[in-house]
Amino acid sequence: MVNCKRIIPDTLTSCNLLCGCIAVFLATQGAFIWAFVFILAGAFFDFFDGMSARLLNAPSPIGIQLDSLADDITFGLAPSMILFCYLKPILGWWAGLALIMAAFSALRLAKFNVDERQHESFIGLATPANAIFWGALCCMPISVIAYDWMAWVLIALSFVSCYLLNAEIPFFSFKSFKKEKTLIICFLIGCLILIGFCIAKAVATKHIEFALFSGTACILWYVVLNLLLACIPKKS
Repeated sequence: MVNCKRIIPDTLTSCNLLCGCIAVFLATQGAFIWAFVFILAGAFFDFFDGMSARLLNAPSPIGIQLDSLADDITFGLAPSMILFCYLKPILGWWAGLALIMAAFSALRLAKFNVDERQHESFIGLATPANAIFWGALCCMPISVIAYDWMAWVLIALSFVSCYLLNAEIPFFSFKSFKKEKTLIICFLIGCLILIGFCIAKAVATKHIEFALFSGTACILWYVVLNLLLACIPKKS
């Protein structure tokens, strides 16, 4: 007999996977803004598939595996393909180095599935955050890369992302809001400031790309904040 409760979260997960596939296709067509929109849509479905599984008390081993597969497409392959297609006009096939990020995203997701420490927080940068960073960044007009070396800087940053995805560095999660209330509020205030600045820039220049760039700015703020916290010695 079909378990109707399991159908809902599995359907949401499948929608996440479909969004990732569409994002990959749009990237190959140079439609980077729309590719980013579908990554955000995938993140929406990814958030609610887990929530629905908990509310319906319908977790399943298949659902867990399907979720990881969907996440690897939407938050691993899609941002890697976006960066590859974004830089290919400048670097040629050397831009393929960006695809390494997809492999490290898969490794990150595999580690998450077996790591019992990551129920309320993350060890390493979460793949959705990494995907939003690159998806938003590649919405900027390619003309902003005035010199070839700037494209190589982005490739180098993708290697930094590969490291952060799998580093033994704690990253806070909204799941730990009760424990990290002050920290998360501080993060959200910073995000509001960054979003406001980016929207103001978009209005002034009449380029929506600057508003979308707020995604990159907020994730960068998230990474910097967590790295600073990791450098502070914990009280014994």
